[in-house]
Amino acid sequence: MKYAEGNPDELKTKFWKSLADSPFLFLQLDGQPDTAVPMSPQLDKDANSAIWFFTHTKSPFRALGPATATFKGKDHGIYARFGGTLVEETSRERFDQFWNNFVEAWYDGGKTDPDILFLRMDLGNAEIWDGDMGLLSTAKMALGMDVHEDAEEQHVKRTPL
Repeated sequence: MKYAEGNPDELKTKFWKSLADSPFLFLQLDGQPDTAVPMSPQLDKDANSAIWFFTHTKSPFRALGPATATFKGKDHGIYARFGGTLVEETSRERFDQFWNNFVEAWYDGGKTDPDILFLRMDLGNAEIWDGDMGLLSTAKMALGMDVHEDAEEQHVKRTPL
């Protein structure tokens, strides 16, 4: 899927759909690459400026602050890197909204486990790449032809999510 130059809306829509279909990404605190770990973001289709995470109070993410996430769609159809700020989410309504058996499996004490840390990532800017280069671009690559322009048409830089 290509997008019109200067109009990243199609690519952002594709990103959100892909993240919902394959909800795993790498999250790290900025400036601390050793904190990068796979996480499962909790998504709210009506909240396009934040995502949520359950983690443990012993996690490095307890430090909060600027963080970066990287994402690859399960079919290699989309790639993204985005930043934001991790803050502790205190809304019990949000907590209950996202609590499920998959989350509970990580906490011996269930919803009342004292080691649960519920985080919100307030999203900043993102770079998104459409991995679907298409048949023509794939043929060009196979022939060793330049595909830089084709790839740039499928990339949006520094767009707010």
